[in-house]
Amino acid sequence: MKQLAAGAAWALLMLSSVSTLRPQDSGVIRGQVTLKTNGLPLHHATVVVPKLRRSAETDEDGRFEFAKVPPGRYDVDAHMHHLSDERQIVDLAAGGVVEVSFRLQLAAVHEEVTVTASGHEESTLEAFQTVTSVSSLELVTRNGAGSLGELLEEQTGVAKRSFGPGSSRPVIRGFDGDRVLILEDGMRTGTLSSQSGDHGEPVDAATVERVEIVRGPATLLYGSNAIGGVVNTISSHHQLHEHPHKGLRSNMTASGGSNGGQIGGTGGFEYGFHDWLIRGGGGSQRSGDYHAADGRVPNSKSGLRHANFGFGRYSENASFSFGYGVQDGRYGVPFAAEFERPEAGRAGQGSDKIDLAYRRHQARLTGELRNMPGILESFQLKLNYSDWNHRELEGSQTGTEFFNKQLVYRGEFRHRLRGVMTGTFGFWGLRRDYKASGEETLSPPTDQTAVALFALEQWTLARVRFQLGGRLEYNSYDPRMLRPRSFTGLSAGAGVHLPVWKGGAFVANYTHSHRAPALEELYNNGPHAGNVSFEVGNPDLKGETGDGVDLSLRHQSSRLRGEFNFFYNRLGSFIYFAPAGRFDEGLPVTLASQADSRFQGVEGRIQAGLRRDVWLHLGIDAVNARLSGSRIPLPRIPPARGRLGVEWRGGSLSVHPELVLAGRQSRIAANETETAGYATVNLLANYTVTRQHTLHVFGVNFFNLADRLYRNHLSLIKQFAPEIGRGLRVSYTLHFF
Repeated sequence: MKQLAAGAAWALLMLSSVSTLRPQDSGVIRGQVTLKTNGLPLHHATVVVPKLRRSAETDEDGRFEFAKVPPGRYDVDAHMHHLSDERQIVDLAAGGVVEVSFRLQLAAVHEEVTVTASGHEESTLEAFQTVTSVSSLELVTRNGAGSLGELLEEQTGVAKRSFGPGSSRPVIRGFDGDRVLILEDGMRTGTLSSQSGDHGEPVDAATVERVEIVRGPATLLYGSNAIGGVVNTISSHHQLHEHPHKGLRSNMTASGGSNGGQIGGTGGFEYGFHDWLIRGGGGSQRSGDYHAADGRVPNSKSGLRHANFGFGRYSENASFSFGYGVQDGRYGVPFAAEFERPEAGRAGQGSDKIDLAYRRHQARLTGELRNMPGILESFQLKLNYSDWNHRELEGSQTGTEFFNKQLVYRGEFRHRLRGVMTGTFGFWGLRRDYKASGEETLSPPTDQTAVALFALEQWTLARVRFQLGGRLEYNSYDPRMLRPRSFTGLSAGAGVHLPVWKGGAFVANYTHSHRAPALEELYNNGPHAGNVSFEVGNPDLKGETGDGVDLSLRHQSSRLRGEFNFFYNRLGSFIYFAPAGRFDEGLPVTLASQADSRFQGVEGRIQAGLRRDVWLHLGIDAVNARLSGSRIPLPRIPPARGRLGVEWRGGSLSVHPELVLAGRQSRIAANETETAGYATVNLLANYTVTRQHTLHVFGVNFFNLADRLYRNHLSLIKQFAPEIGRGLRVSYTLHFF
């Protein structure tokens, strides 16, 4: 607790240093956004001033306004859905008014914007951390799967761990499980996907505004178990911009596929009047067993249903909103019976079916105060309650049932831009009630409590920006009948963002992180078919510490966009399940152990305009991870991968063939087998119709055109279940605004 007190004093010191800065006279930035093709005003386009961390939405006449803006030079960005993004630089004098006009059109490449990296909206070029922002329209066209790993596996630096399509989860830079944090609108989802390879992270891509992937340590804002990175699904526009949308906005998506008989439909609406906004939505999707190139994969079906509603009041100085949602679904776990009862000797027969049925209830209350007196610009408080339950079904019988109830709260203060300094500080807490019953009850009922203080400050000078932050976090576990444990650790980071040429930037970050052991690492003891092992936890584990360096070179211009990243992470007392060299109940015994490790790798993306309507897309990623002392490779590390594509856009039509390559993975742990490399060919196309108040997108995806037989190295059942074979997916999306 002394460390917590020291962290509070540090945050207050940062705040007091800002309070002495002198306020400035303010001015106004305003303008209009129109469609380039016909000059009509664009309603609900987003305009951002990244330096001020402020955004606005255009009204019925396409107009926007930022008031109370300090004098200075600012970048102003405008973007909307699949339209081009535009940026203008303005100089605002004290008490002055600047008019800005934007004309947007359909484009093959558009601006990526992130709110996850720093807690406020900014372009990915300006972010200190490496971020990929993916729109729901792109996800629906590419992949209509119902689990998060399936949706994101084609993104640079992201692979998928799975026990079949319904259970997939993102792996970022080789980090899996408790080292990758899954968020929904900046708050934890409350699922149990980090604990087991057959536990999924369900999501319907058509219900989200976008998905943001922060690669590299994101421990400062989000928690000690974000060492590998963060995946944040942002459900709707109002989660980013706390203001009412007058009138009706709605959307709907319908999709279908040939391989597995996939079909789905989703819809939602928002209606604003005066300062109030109500919203709702729902949908479902399902698919049958998929076919690999060598035949059907039994019990690989999945289904998901969901519904949500909410309301809020948004005024100039204050807002609040409430939302409630429910998800339930069921998916098959292919070949799970082989590992539930391996002594039966039926490997690969798939004679018994094991399904996982789940339900999640979630309620959220958010409040915000803005334009506060003094140095504080705003204060936001979020309360999120989730109730997750899933049952592992053996036929009609429940083998094991899991319950996870979780309350998370987060308070964040933002202070005004004063001179060269801006930033946030706040508090965070979690209260969790976990229990399981049945055959695979590996750990006892446990209560978990966590609290944290954090701060993140940024200094903007003429030619360089600096960032400095820290997070002090306390975690405690109180299991029934076993010894309780508690951990306190400090994470800190520093970064520099240096413009090196027009549209180019060099970014360097250093992060020191601390992660408390996860519940399953401390207390699991028994056969765990979901991880294909007999796991023995260790209640004497100590906290895991990390030191990492990220170097990034980025460029964005009208005809060339790209980034190259190098990362190196050394983790002290790295926690892993080490093979014990024996079997129990037919499964290899693994022991929770600790040793130093290191992860290093590279990532690169290029989007280059070869001609006015032709773009080249390139992507690569590779990671090498091993124990430092013994140099033994760590398990389930993705192989080196590459992607080559060409996109042609003629008017409203876009056609994008691509080649996906993966190398052979021969750097394997003792309990792994090598996985052959592969090459697959895909063809994506979409036809987009844009009007002043509507957007229609017709999408087609021909995947694995050569019907290539290939396997995912990170799949726990790769020897039984190859990846999906040739197929066709079609979708139609309508946005009304």
